[in-house]
Amino acid sequence: MMRYIHLVHFDTKAFDAMPLDYRQEVDRRALAKNAELAARGVLVHAEALQGPDTAVLVRVRDGKVSVTDGPYMESKEQLAGLVLIDVADAAEAVSIAGEDPIGEFGTIEVRPIYVIPGS
Repeated sequence: MMRYIHLVHFDTKAFDAMPLDYRQEVDRRALAKNAELAARGVLVHAEALQGPDTAVLVRVRDGKVSVTDGPYMESKEQLAGLVLIDVADAAEAVSIAGEDPIGEFGTIEVRPIYVIPGS
């Protein structure tokens, strides 16, 4: 088994402008998908994120800490959530991403988890 993360990206402003009943239905379907993945034994963790306006960027350059309030991305789609799964291979990770209801209007980025050597 190998861990993969699904980074969920979508236009949060456009989503907020959608009818409330549609947003609630998407949330219900996403929670149902997470419950299904948990029942299958592949869900490690899933979380939705607050909007990009709540983000804070922290950088350290030449020993100095710099803090910048969000939003900080210049793209319409923002990181809005994550789903960590433990599956057999990349094909299964991609297949599961294709079942995410957010994929109907957003993007699901699939990445394998990097295991630090010696950890």
